[in-house]
Amino acid sequence: MNQTLPQNQSRYRMVSYDEASPEVQTIYDDTKKTLQLPFVLNWFKCQGDNATLLKGNWSKLKNTLMEGEVPNVLKQLIIYNVSKERGCNYCSHAHGIFADSMSSMISEDEGFKATQHINSPSMPVSYRTAVQIVTKAALNHSDISDEDFNSLEKAGFTRREIQELMAQADLVNMLNTIADVSGIKIDNELLETPE
Repeated sequence: MNQTLPQNQSRYRMVSYDEASPEVQTIYDDTKKTLQLPFVLNWFKCQGDNATLLKGNWSKLKNTLMEGEVPNVLKQLIIYNVSKERGCNYCSHAHGIFADSMSSMISEDEGFKATQHINSPSMPVSYRTAVQIVTKAALNHSDISDEDFNSLEKAGFTRREIQELMAQADLVNMLNTIADVSGIKIDNELLETPE
């Protein structure tokens, strides 16, 4: 039986910035600076009681999602798509907002939203290929084949970029697991993001 939590609850204690230890506040500050947000996401606050865990998970997220050669908008689209396929409401909502905020990096068309055109001809073929294959890797990693790697190479990705893309499959599994297990809800600040 799937137990649901009240709308404003989490299975983990949500540690606000003011309640956080100095070590956790330093990590919170880095998340806000790196993600260019004026607030701390619930995904981090639900880990604020455990500085060691938060530090390790933030380091993995920061280095895998925010660093590297693959454009961040593509990584955000991958995380959005996997999260949507898996039914992780928190991650699909949050990463959908992040991807859509960078839509102009893909198309200058007015009103273009990356998440709404993820499989359309207006999305670059390389992006569509990467989203499809990395989603497959995240949801059914044992089904990944040499042909999938060849398809990514044919789409123009270097071996280094392919490794970085495949790391998103691992990252999104961690993101979804923490979000779903903790029972966190969408941040009010994200809900207020204009469409």
